[in-house]
Amino acid sequence: MDLIKKLRWQFLIILLALIVIAAILWGQQAEPVVVESPEPTGGGVYKEGVVGSLKRLNPLLARYNPVDQDVTSLLFTGLVQYDSKGYPQPDLANSWGISRNGEVYNFSLRTDAVWHDGQPVTSEDVVFTVSLLKEEEFPTPQDVELFWKDIEVEAMDEHTLQFRLPEPFAPFLSYLNFGILPAHILGDISPDEIVDADFNLDPIGSGPYQFDRFLGEGDQISGVVLKKFEDYYQDQAFLDEFVFVYFDSYQEAWEAYENGEILGIGRIPEGILTPAMDAPDFNLYTSRLPEISLVLLNLDNPEVPFFQEVDLRQAMLRGINRQWMVDHVLEGQAVIADGPIFPKTWAYYEGITQYNYEPEEALETLRGLGYTIPAEGGEVRVNEEDVRLEFTLLYPDDPRHEALAEAIQEDWLTLGFDVNLEAHPYQELRAEYLENRVYEAVLIDFNLSHNPDPDPYPFWHQTQTTGGQNYSMWDDRQASEYIEQARITFDNPDERARLYRNFQVRFVDQMPALPLFYPMYTYGVSEDVKGVRIGPVFKPSDRLKTVTDWYIFSEVPGGQSPSGTPLE
Repeated sequence: MDLIKKLRWQFLIILLALIVIAAILWGQQAEPVVVESPEPTGGGVYKEGVVGSLKRLNPLLARYNPVDQDVTSLLFTGLVQYDSKGYPQPDLANSWGISRNGEVYNFSLRTDAVWHDGQPVTSEDVVFTVSLLKEEEFPTPQDVELFWKDIEVEAMDEHTLQFRLPEPFAPFLSYLNFGILPAHILGDISPDEIVDADFNLDPIGSGPYQFDRFLGEGDQISGVVLKKFEDYYQDQAFLDEFVFVYFDSYQEAWEAYENGEILGIGRIPEGILTPAMDAPDFNLYTSRLPEISLVLLNLDNPEVPFFQEVDLRQAMLRGINRQWMVDHVLEGQAVIADGPIFPKTWAYYEGITQYNYEPEEALETLRGLGYTIPAEGGEVRVNEEDVRLEFTLLYPDDPRHEALAEAIQEDWLTLGFDVNLEAHPYQELRAEYLENRVYEAVLIDFNLSHNPDPDPYPFWHQTQTTGGQNYSMWDDRQASEYIEQARITFDNPDERARLYRNFQVRFVDQMPALPLFYPMYTYGVSEDVKGVRIGPVFKPSDRLKTVTDWYIFSEVPGGQSPSGTPLE
């Protein structure tokens, strides 16, 4: 008992000692340190290398020159812009309304938008720009000119305008993402004279940057310098100057980056991808391009009657090792496509059936359809009607498509198809074979730039089998009805998305063409430049959409840098 009492006192003394020590340590604890995050600040020059040469700094004339599109995307703005999912957002127009019948669109313009010369942006500027799109004398693409011919536009007052359509057309807003031109500068010049006007080399826009000067000597332009526009109606850019430097090749652009002459490169293709990935101070940003590579099958060609069999078409897709092509031919710069509508957009259906590389299942399907190797031997499958699985696959005459075509040919050979390859220049392939429907199968890319709306009507509606772009001759009433209804459903986005979901399910079920992959776009910027973000792009210049968030310099509130040393 005495021992227990002694131990009790020892435990009590130890406990009191621990309490005293804890109190002393608590009293000596330092005050919490509040670490403030650095905030972007203005200043700095960003130089980006691009491959190509400048032609005209006019948004309506830059359609076919990506180099010009890059510059004009910072100089000019449109009525609306599109977010990464393809939803329209306000830009020069701060609001709009649609009539109950879907044929009238009223737009209200911002009152604080001004041109780089200080003049206000008005409804007349929009009316003038649209009038150019209708002009036969102005070099507008024929399909764009025909689209605008039947649409009336009127300025109701200085900041209100109205479009009147001949019939409801839900994708209409996506046709308004072109740059607006200043009527007070170009309004008195004829459409054909605008093509070569001085304005195209000394532009006045309404974007976050304004034209400053060209780089180079004499008539040789090696770059263009843009400076921040202080009166821009949205968030001010942090960078004082945005400079585009022109190069003849991507290798030259990469060497310029290594030499510290530029801070970014407008595109990182396969040729410089490896050193770009290995560079420790170089950040890569990747997005899906608005393109899809696919194999079109002529479903109306009597020379290849087996293309009309749905199960066979599905087996053909299962027999292509698309991931191998992505990894070995495209150096990883593509993602496998499941259907004709781009993923991560509002219209894409996540539950769409995916066809994986399953050659054994494809072989089983072909056997079930009655296609076997002849008893006398050979490699080509034949059915009881003596129909051989043989056809010609056309492809664009360039090394990339040649490698892809050869890979597809080899995959289909293992299934028992005899595929003859035939290369043609791209323009010839389209004008002579696709438009005339005189082909059996073709490896092709559909470029859907400039139109964020997913409208599949031009390529897959049954009325487009004649004179349109339904080159596969897919005459499917059910799919066409989904497309038709989606085109006139302008007041219910959820219903329109449902219709496109149904269209995608029908497409994959029937497989009128074989989707391969969506090419990727890779953009490189030095780690010294912060705030860079890139989402799905509808044209390469969309990588610059967040340019007003980019910055080089930052500071902590209170005038101290993140390291705690005073800023100089």
